[in-house]
Amino acid sequence: MAETYDLAVVGAGICGLAHAWAAAKRGLRVIVLERENAANGASIRNFGFITVTGQQQGDTWCRAMRSRDLWQEACQAADIPVVQQGLVMVGQRPEAVPVLEAFSVTPMGEGCELLAPEGFSRRFPMLRPERLAGALYSPHELRVESREAIPRLAAWLAEAHGVAFRYGVAVRAVAPPQIETAAGSIEAGAAVVCPGDDFASLFPERLVAYGLTRCRLHMLRVAPPQQDYRLPAAVMSDLGLVRYLGYAELPEAAALRSVLEGEQPEHLAQGIHLIAVQSGDGSMIIGDSHHYGDPPPPFADERVDELILEEFRSVAGIAAPRVIQRWNGTYASASDRTMLTDAPAVNVRLVVISSGTGASTSFAIGEETISDLFG
Repeated sequence: MAETYDLAVVGAGICGLAHAWAAAKRGLRVIVLERENAANGASIRNFGFITVTGQQQGDTWCRAMRSRDLWQEACQAADIPVVQQGLVMVGQRPEAVPVLEAFSVTPMGEGCELLAPEGFSRRFPMLRPERLAGALYSPHELRVESREAIPRLAAWLAEAHGVAFRYGVAVRAVAPPQIETAAGSIEAGAAVVCPGDDFASLFPERLVAYGLTRCRLHMLRVAPPQQDYRLPAAVMSDLGLVRYLGYAELPEAAALRSVLEGEQPEHLAQGIHLIAVQSGDGSMIIGDSHHYGDPPPPFADERVDELILEEFRSVAGIAAPRVIQRWNGTYASASDRTMLTDAPAVNVRLVVISSGTGASTSFAIGEETISDLFG
């Protein structure tokens, strides 16, 4: 006799887990099916940075705020450490200051604080930028260790909410009430498919209409620069102001982009902007770059890593630390949206986070999808 559930979720990354949690909170019987033996994609290859400030105005920013609140709830319940809070956006050039000022007076800037160079230096003496025109501090962000948080979240969903997990099981077809897998058939009244950047296995004829490609990024873990060095929060720089849409879509960003095109054309060409976060052991994750194409090439150019570390050195005012780990992340990308929801059938939803916002927005998206499916 086939196993029977109210909902089958395909994919055990953060998007899949978010949908499983939203359904389980409604008392639904949920199973999560994952073709790998553990979550191994974008959800564990990122910064673990739940980013609110700088997300695109409108739905994406609202989802990030809601997801941040849900992350706080999940971290407390699942005993997931929050290793950092907040964001310091360092404006190195005079042209960055109008962008930060314009952002601060939008609804997205609520709770954020503009800092002049003198105030910045007093508050964050461990950061000594080569150039400093101003800064923005946001209290909204959280950071977890993704490679630890994702399995802990799954374990908590199983233990506290009765969610069933089947790892190492490829799903061949989704047509509720039948879900066909390589290990046999499962019955479920509805299904949510969260394929990440796999556009070929399930519903490829639906996904092709969205013009999806894949984004590959360089990530670095570096040794602590010195024993007692601590970043005050996640750190970003001018390059982020022309990449993150919450800033980049402001009219004031055009002048900054023009300056960066003259001063840092190679960084822009490689899709580089700076995010630096710190772990409990003092090591830091620094990134990242963005290269688009499907399939993403497996070959990583050392020059890209050098440019990332150069930007960190410029912002932190210290020598680039020793690299102790390198990896590539990949995620689905679309030029016209940060996520998509498609309905191949009345009781099936196909959900793709088509940007680097999965950790930041998935919990809210999960609530939306489950509400749509189950009313």
